[in-house]
This record gives sequence, structure tokens and C-alpha cells, in this order.
Amino acid sequence: MSETAVILPPGSAGAGARLHVTHWLPAGLPKAVVLLAHGYAEHAGRYAHVAKRLTDAGYAVYAIDHWGHGQSDGDGGFVPRFSAFTDGMAELLTLVEVNHGDTPRLLLGHSMGGLIATLFLIERQRAFVAAALSGPAILPAAPPSRFTVWISRFLSRFFPRLGVLSLDANGVSRDPAVVAAYLADPLVYTGKIGARLGKEFMDAMAAAQAGAPGITLPLLLQHGEADSLTAPDGSRYLFEHVASADKTLKIYPGLFHEIYNEPEQAAVLDDLVGWFDAHVKLAGDVKPAGTA
Repeated sequence: MSETAVILPPGSAGAGARLHVTHWLPAGLPKAVVLLAHGYAEHAGRYAHVAKRLTDAGYAVYAIDHWGHGQSDGDGGFVPRFSAFTDGMAELLTLVEVNHGDTPRLLLGHSMGGLIATLFLIERQRAFVAAALSGPAILPAAPPSRFTVWISRFLSRFFPRLGVLSLDANGVSRDPAVVAAYLADPLVYTGKIGARLGKEFMDAMAAAQAGAPGITLPLLLQHGEADSLTAPDGSRYLFEHVASADKTLKIYPGLFHEIYNEPEQAAVLDDLVGWFDAHVKLAGDVKPAGTA
């Protein structure tokens, strides 16, 4: 594991912010590079076990702590605009391009990171050979009322940092040790979601839903059937609306939100790595016109 940083460029939301990057490399040359977008309130370090499974399979893994998360600059529970997150992924992609050239790239996003990854695919899917989303936040777990939408926009404008919503950490995993570690982690934000972030979150979901038909990349969707934090119907929505000819939806019965941290994580990660392996091979088998 190695650590570095990227800086959000002028013109970005949060311009000048230093974003912490963690990367894990396999023993030899990587067969592909996975860009990982973590979920709300957490940080890239919580994916060390996922990275190990991927590096053991020959992948390099690069993960960024989003603006306001983990060891990056910014304030927990707040974001000036949701584009601060996608801008961070753009800087991560540039770093990977510099370090690994034309090595095939894959995109992996969990929860809010799945929403970020969806928006990034709408903008930059040609940079990747395939993508996988874990419990993506595409639809709210409980649809907001019109009043809730109105008040969130009002508060976002006049009281953008006011805490308006808390997440139930017990929904993270059925494993009590995972929940305890989550709550004890000093890099995990356990305060309330601010009004601005809540409003930006809703707008980003709407943009992802509207832009889904523009996604044509091979796509794997994984979701816990008992997820109380992000709606499994969000993964079903993407599966039904993306234009990808090659798409797979896996709903895991009984699993909570963090499917890579559930007792069944080994089987879930086997599904992920097997799907990545097949699509990296498929990309390698496709040769440009005129080649032997």
C-alpha cells in the first residue's frame, strides 16, 4: 500500500483542496487498474481487504478519499457542489494514466461512490473497459415528500451546513464487529448530513437517473437485498435503463448495505473478481481493425 495526493484544479468545486489517494499494487505488472470510489462518510482505507483480493488477482487498485472524507481536505457532512466528488475522480484518473499508461482500467463504486461512479461514467466511460457498482445510491431508501424536497432546498441555500439527517450504522453490516469498527474509526464521519449535501445528493440521483441511458459500458450491479441505506431498486433501475448490451444484476438475499463487509463477503468478492477477469480478457481479445 502506498499513499499520495492529488489537488483539485482551479474551476472545480473545492479548488485547491488536497485529496488523499491510497493505492495497492500486485506483485508483478498489473493486468488492469481498478479506480475505486468509496461511500458516504467513510474512506478508502476501509477497502484494504477488497484491494488485497484484487491485487492477489493481478490488479492495481487506486482509491481516493473524497472531498470532506477521510484524510482529504474539506468538511464532513458538507460539500459545496457534488461535482467536487466527480472532479476528484477525474484527478485520480489522470494520476492512473500517468502511472500506468494504456493499462486497461476498471471503475468500482460503492453506495455514494456508486452514484459518483455512475455520473463519472456518463461523462468519461470511454476511459474504462468495464465498471462495477456495489449498492449504488441511485434511489433513496425512502422517497422524500414534496415538503422535504422544498425544505432541503431552502436550508441548502440559507443554512447549508445545518445537520438534517443521520445514518443508522447498524444498517452497514449484519456483522457486529464491522459495525463496531465503523463507529470506532476516527476517519469515519458520524455526524449528520448537512443540508447542502442532502440537496446535492438528491440532484445527483436525478442526474444519474436521467443520464443512465447514455451508459453503454459493460456493467456489474451488486446489491444487498436487505439494504436499508440505499434502495436495491436503484440497482434495478440502472439495470433496466442503461444501454449496455453486457450488464449483470446480482441481488444478494438477506445481505445488508456493505456487501463486501458481510459474512458472505468472500463469495461476493469472487463474483466481482470473476466478472472483472472475464471483461479484462474480453477487452484484450478485441483487436483494432487491421491488426492480426
